[in-house]
Amino acid sequence: MLAFAAGAGVYGQADAACSPPPLATFQSISRAEIESMLADIAVSNPKVLDRFRDEPELKRDQIDNLRELFAFASAAIKEGHASDSPYCVELENIRDESTAVEYDKIRNKARGKFPPFAFISKTSVSSFWSGTLAKPLSTKVRDGREAGFKRFLDAKLQLLAWETPGTGVRVPSEAEIEQARELYAKIQIYAEEYQARRTALPLAGRNKVALQVKLQQAQFLAKRYAEVVVAAVAADDDEIRRFIAADPTLSTTSKRSKAEEIFERAKKGEDFAALANEFSEDPGNKGEDGKPRGGLYSGVRKGVMVPEFERAALAAKEGQVYPELVETDFGFHIVKLEKKGADDTYDVRHILISTMVKDPANPDGRELPIRMYAKSSLEEAKQKKLIESIVAENRITVPNDFTVPSTAPAKRVVKPAAKPAARRTVRKRN
Repeated sequence: MLAFAAGAGVYGQADAACSPPPLATFQSISRAEIESMLADIAVSNPKVLDRFRDEPELKRDQIDNLRELFAFASAAIKEGHASDSPYCVELENIRDESTAVEYDKIRNKARGKFPPFAFISKTSVSSFWSGTLAKPLSTKVRDGREAGFKRFLDAKLQLLAWETPGTGVRVPSEAEIEQARELYAKIQIYAEEYQARRTALPLAGRNKVALQVKLQQAQFLAKRYAEVVVAAVAADDDEIRRFIAADPTLSTTSKRSKAEEIFERAKKGEDFAALANEFSEDPGNKGEDGKPRGGLYSGVRKGVMVPEFERAALAAKEGQVYPELVETDFGFHIVKLEKKGADDTYDVRHILISTMVKDPANPDGRELPIRMYAKSSLEEAKQKKLIESIVAENRITVPNDFTVPSTAPAKRVVKPAAKPAARRTVRKRN
């Protein structure tokens, strides 16, 4: 089956045949809508709601997340991205599918749990495309449905191609097309039935359908607009250099001095394995048994190590230390080639003096190369500022509080046993 996931890519041209959702759709979310979302969570994942009650900051985070979600969606609408093809077509697909899935739940609620569209028969799917013997579809209706399916499939394939740049839009197999046709037919059967029965359905059900459409479209638009944000906050090399130079804690001068001292000792012929076991800060210098390995990596295939390290290793003579200190994003390396294999492999020893750093804001996180840390820090700061600006400009209305439904099982009310009625003695008449 085609994986119909929305993907990253370049925005296309405006689709004149497509109308994006109105901006007002994403300008606010009501307290009733939030509480409807939470009621669904109470059924699917009640532990989340328990945390909402126990940790008030989670409620604040949820409010901020909703405000950001709808601000991004609104920005995408304002800047015209929602009118671009295939995004505009996909928004229509999301509207129809969300409607059909939610209507399925309402229509078949009494049947218990079931996968989406489980009760749409093959006969119904066949009738969608050609009608019945007694009432075949008109050419106009049949052509319209075929055209709708083509738009549906083309949009999915384009988005799939953009998710994996360089692959191009692939041609689906006949089996994949048939699966897609069946899915499209089922979506349209329930979407059309919902529209026909809409006014007869309870208001709560209609509101739930509208909310699901709104949330799914907002998430799609926000994901699309996130691409704009990522591109806008990318840090360039000059910014990264200035960031590193301005922070004395990121200086590698002392690390370089330490590496150079060990390097001189290795060049003079000291036992390289012993130096590695004493000084190397490479986590890979310990074997599975926990014992140090003397800095040895055996049977390394070409292309596995970072380029700077591999060039030095393969340029050295067997049994000799490479004549220069090697710097990579991981730190300073002292490299000694042991031997070259006949099958594009080599054995190498090295001593690493690490320049990796931990993010002070995430002390439990893993260490990062200095450039990666600097780039990440710069982009996070720029992104935070840009998101705050987007949220402020779009002025999304989100309630500051909402009621979290209870997840405790309802207490069973035990009625006291009824006392037996007093027996009356019925005397026979004389």
